[in-house]
Amino acid sequence: MTVARYFTDVGLAAQNLRAQKTRTLLTALGIVFGVGSVIGMLAIGAGAREESLRFIEQLGVRNVLIESRPATSAEELQQRRRSSPGLTERDVRVLQANIDALETLSARRGLHPARVLPKPAREIPALLGVRASYAAIHSLRPIEGEFFGERDDAASSPVCVLGQSAKVNLLGYGAAVGQFVKVNDTWLQVVGVLGERAAGGSQTTPGGQLEDVNNRILIPLNAFQYRFWDNSSFMKDELDGIDLRLKAGADSVETAKVVTAILNGTHHNTQDFTVTIPAALLAQQQRTQTIFTYVMVAIAAISLLVGGIGIMNIVLATVLERTREIGVRRATGARRNDIVRQFLTESVMISVAGGLMGIGFGFFLSWLIARAAEWKTIVTPSSVIIAFGVSVMVGVVFGIYPAMKAARIDPIEALRYE
Repeated sequence: MTVARYFTDVGLAAQNLRAQKTRTLLTALGIVFGVGSVIGMLAIGAGAREESLRFIEQLGVRNVLIESRPATSAEELQQRRRSSPGLTERDVRVLQANIDALETLSARRGLHPARVLPKPAREIPALLGVRASYAAIHSLRPIEGEFFGERDDAASSPVCVLGQSAKVNLLGYGAAVGQFVKVNDTWLQVVGVLGERAAGGSQTTPGGQLEDVNNRILIPLNAFQYRFWDNSSFMKDELDGIDLRLKAGADSVETAKVVTAILNGTHHNTQDFTVTIPAALLAQQQRTQTIFTYVMVAIAAISLLVGGIGIMNIVLATVLERTREIGVRRATGARRNDIVRQFLTESVMISVAGGLMGIGFGFFLSWLIARAAEWKTIVTPSSVIIAFGVSVMVGVVFGIYPAMKAARIDPIEALRYE
């Protein structure tokens, strides 16, 4: 009997809403835009979070990265050299000897070549000299060939590994292993091609330039030192950076403090280097993304609030228009609970219909943002459930007052109402 009563209420509510199609649609639009905005904002946050996590995990949560800070002028360089030799191979040996949690490390140097053959289709790739351990430190996985080994490094072999963008940029989409590229005046044989890496677009180099991490040519560090000359090297340290990979279970934050203390000792407290901890950066990024998502959802939720106010306004107007109908129903035996249920059903149906349309709008909005802004968006089931659940709750909360107001109408006065 109770179930049949609810079905009757739903049918009556649907009939009343159909009688005012335009008004119902306009009222539901507030919920549609609110739900769509919440889903879209959560999709942006989820996409940004995944890209950030991929990029930071690519740096390695067990890694500690040391970067040289190039001098901005000859005067600053002279001032530094009075107390510090800069980042050098000596620092590599000192760190190897004193960091107990160290698993492996790689020094690195880089330069921007003046010319490369074959002629690049786009920007000239950057040249990076690293140890063979660099691949393990940064989890580099060749999709063609293999990464060069320690024997290549010891022999200063003229071999190279191309980033995915560099390979397409220089050699097109065909097989690259075994082919040769000329960087400045040195021919290098391609022994491997790396897979696409998440870069968040670009990465800032120590020199303050933006560099695509996929548009790189990696060669053995000894080959770099003996076969290439960087015209700007007089303003730079011997090394651009040192990347450390720690043993499993090691505390990267505490190890970074030890690294900083050791380098402060060898550099005599000259601030010519920075130490980055991807694990700490990951935690900070997660906190920032959480706050960012909360703020965006709060802004989007204002649309739901406006939609709820719209529902309340329309149901109040409907109560006024149907005062005589309410009086007739009360006079023929309807109880106050029946009147409350009738108008509450209408407001919930508006919010449910708006919520369902809003889900579709949210998917469309996420796709549009990803397409137009080239920003990765991810619509998660939880965001859909949250947005739809809130829309239903809005219908209930903002429908209660008009429904209670309708139930409190005196049936005698209602029958007299014109």
